[in-house]
Amino acid sequence: MTTWWDPDEARDWLERLETRPLELLMAEAEALTLAGHGAVVTYSRKVFIPLTQLCRDVCHYCTFARRPSELPSPYLELDEVLAIARAGELAGCREALFTLGDRPEARYAVARAWLAERGFSSTLDYVAAAAALVLKETSLLPHLNPGLMGAADYAALRPISASMGLMLESTSERLCEKGMPHHGSPDKQPQARLESIRQAGEAKVPFTTGLLIGIGETRQERVEALLAIRDLHARYGHIQEVIVQNFRAKPDTMMRNAGDPSLRDHLWTIAAARLILGPEMTIQAPPNLQPGELKQLVRAGVNDWGGVSPVTPDHVNPEAPWPHLVKLETETETAGRHLRQRLAIGPAFARDLNRWADPALRTRIRRAVDARGLPREVDWYPGTGAAVPEWLPSVVTGRDPQIAVTLGLVAQGEELSQRQVARLFTAEGRDFDAVCRMADELRADRVGDAVTHVVNRNINYTNICLYRCGFCAFSKGSTKSERGPAYNIDHAEIARRVIEARDRGATEVCLQGGIHPSYDGHTYRGIVEAVKAAVPDMHVHAFSPLEVHHGATTLGLSYEDYLAGLKEAGLATLPGTAAEILSDDIRQVICPDKIMTDDWLSVMRAAHKVGLKSTATIMFGHVETYDHWAIHLLHLRRLQLETGGFTEFVPLPFVHMEAPNWRKGQTRSGPSWREAVLMHAVARIALDGVIPNIQASWVKLGPDGAAVMLQSGANDLGGVLMDESITRAAGGLNGQLFDVPQMRALTQSIGRPLKERSTVYGKPQRQMACVD
Repeated sequence: MTTWWDPDEARDWLERLETRPLELLMAEAEALTLAGHGAVVTYSRKVFIPLTQLCRDVCHYCTFARRPSELPSPYLELDEVLAIARAGELAGCREALFTLGDRPEARYAVARAWLAERGFSSTLDYVAAAAALVLKETSLLPHLNPGLMGAADYAALRPISASMGLMLESTSERLCEKGMPHHGSPDKQPQARLESIRQAGEAKVPFTTGLLIGIGETRQERVEALLAIRDLHARYGHIQEVIVQNFRAKPDTMMRNAGDPSLRDHLWTIAAARLILGPEMTIQAPPNLQPGELKQLVRAGVNDWGGVSPVTPDHVNPEAPWPHLVKLETETETAGRHLRQRLAIGPAFARDLNRWADPALRTRIRRAVDARGLPREVDWYPGTGAAVPEWLPSVVTGRDPQIAVTLGLVAQGEELSQRQVARLFTAEGRDFDAVCRMADELRADRVGDAVTHVVNRNINYTNICLYRCGFCAFSKGSTKSERGPAYNIDHAEIARRVIEARDRGATEVCLQGGIHPSYDGHTYRGIVEAVKAAVPDMHVHAFSPLEVHHGATTLGLSYEDYLAGLKEAGLATLPGTAAEILSDDIRQVICPDKIMTDDWLSVMRAAHKVGLKSTATIMFGHVETYDHWAIHLLHLRRLQLETGGFTEFVPLPFVHMEAPNWRKGQTRSGPSWREAVLMHAVARIALDGVIPNIQASWVKLGPDGAAVMLQSGANDLGGVLMDESITRAAGGLNGQLFDVPQMRALTQSIGRPLKERSTVYGKPQRQMACVD
């Protein structure tokens, strides 16, 4: 017999667990849970589809399995499956959980005949057809629990299911002996179940497993089962959640007189699972099997309630109704946690879809989730003109200790680590409120209450570009029409627009464009010279680091030498665009032919060295994670400490609607509302003391959205722009111009004064005379 765990380690664990008070175990388990998951408890709103209640096993505690004579039909028909799924969809469910017995055709002729009449070779073959139908006809993601499976089965089912599961229940061979609950149930052999779970790992299937406690196993055997799960997960990384389910004796079963495990025994096992499996594992307990005790389960280490259905009963425990979702939320809040919905695929796996999801499912999942891998809380998307969600103060008293400690360090002036910055982006409830409040206080301390802006005009001189950035709907690949006409305006038109901008009160022109195949380093100098010839005093804010890189390399010059020449010609400052995410693993996905992180930083370092100030940006909400956001912010902080050349930081939420990579299903749909607010707030905190100004992009956020950011750490509205075109090309609907009266109305609505600034945050200088 293969041993899936170390017996000596199991004995050591048992001794450590049993010689310590339960209250101490629970305290340690809760601390680990908070470290791994913060103050969030998840659940999946799902519909249960009992595809068949026939089973070849005869588990002595089961009321789910039936004999053919007790059922109107061996299997649900496909139209019945679809009707249940659609009812779930109407009730807001996101998951279709297929429950069924193990291979009933191996035991019942009626099952074999039913399948054969409909052209199916096996129950698993029929599962595939039913799941594919639900996937095609509804928005639900299937989760499959078909029993023991092998490599071929996983390969066949993976394209039509987001996740699968098989309860290990126990590793005890004793339970399969005569007189024990698994006697006569070949599919409950521990070795067979462990092998099936192992093969799920080989197949890269996000997998649910767990223990059923109180059916005759010992605590040592529970520990052995947990170690086996731990070691399988360490090898394959595929266990997305571990259920610790308590046995409930049921009438009309052979174990009807068996005693249920006590609450304390259940809590002990949950705590043992957390301590053995570690902080990152999702530990689940069914909320309907311990009514009124959910706070205790949370204290013991639970961070997930599993599937809860507003439509269908728990077919495995029909005597225990699901808690109403409002009650579940209330009880979770009473435990000091935030209840958040998840998908059938766990959040960590949803963040790594190229590994854990079949290509057929990736687009649907990506478009549904935020950077955490959890469903978007509200239907707000950058650039769409959608109404800002209503803000409600949290009633949850619980806090994430790591966030509380991090904010304490900020208050003491400490610099934060990458991990601490990333953790701030997970803030929920009172932690979210605390992050935003601290950001607003820092803003008031650093720059006061005035909301600044610059009167400027955008001039995008060409939309023809050599590069193929997957997020860009502005650029065109050549002179042919792609998503609109291509253009390349000449110096005379640039000059005309500059003069017109001056006449409309602009103190700055912002010039950027695609990398045209005919452009070289002389081209950019010529553009600067055209602006200065038209209006000598106009501030020229121009050229992303990508354009600077292109100009310098085409002339064989260093960044410093090239930028010094542009400065001599009249370039005053640089926009900090083309940054996207300053992490090469992300850049290789969204802009693989573009400059990488070190090049972007080198251009900015060179610009600051020759006396050219610049802004800094981030474009967020596509394929990156909170860790990448933290890395980006700390790159900027370190460079600012070195050079002092950044005037402001500008978060740019990804506008997805016309982006090529979103249309191909390769990205998320921009940041969620919570994430957009936190980006401004966390940036203020992470960059405190080095970059004084945080800008809210009215183009991406809309006026109401920008107003919220101004109360969450931001202090600047950017420019009136006059001719915004890049966000508009991506499908943005917030307009091309946000004039001063509109800005003043916005700032008055939040009780703050509006103040015009120069590009570098000084007093603006008006240009009155035109040069012929």
